[in-house]
Amino acid sequence: MVYTLPFIAALIGWFTNFLAVKMLFHPREKKRFLFIEFQGVFPKRQHEIAERLGEIVSKELISIDDIKHKLADDRNLDEVKALLETKIDDFIQRRLPATYPALAMFLNDKIKKKIKNQIIEEVEDVLPDAIENYIDKAGERIDIQALVYGKVVKFSSDKLESIVFAILSKEFKFIELVGAALGFLIGCVQLLIMHFAG
Repeated sequence: MVYTLPFIAALIGWFTNFLAVKMLFHPREKKRFLFIEFQGVFPKRQHEIAERLGEIVSKELISIDDIKHKLADDRNLDEVKALLETKIDDFIQRRLPATYPALAMFLNDKIKKKIKNQIIEEVEDVLPDAIENYIDKAGERIDIQALVYGKVVKFSSDKLESIVFAILSKEFKFIELVGAALGFLIGCVQLLIMHFAG
């Protein structure tokens, strides 16, 4: 019977760590036992976690400046220019003659090309500044930290638990196994002490 001590200690070690992991999320609501009030760590500190996460995301992961640089990238500008060129082409070739038929009589292909090139040239001059001004104004209205905080604070306890478990499930299992291993080692040490003491 005494030789089962390491296995009992391993079970206790595993169970205490399993319980510790569960207590990160449970109980979801405050419970009172005698004079002690307790609640799961994540439900209790959800507002604080949301605030800290919003701060980390806005300062360390993504900022308005990052978005600005990405949108102002030459490849993105080229895509916008290509889209505008298609729209200008459509306007000159199809919509302008349909809207102003009298004017269309004076527009041959050479004139249409000149008009198109002139408009594209003007757009290319204005486009980078227009995008930058738009992003600056959007940046004044968008608060990434507040957006993240708002999302996280609205998570239900179930949703929060499933997200954290999806990210850290292996680590939680490892914590439980470490508890079992330490419990087993402590049980072995106790067994040795009892053996040499007896």
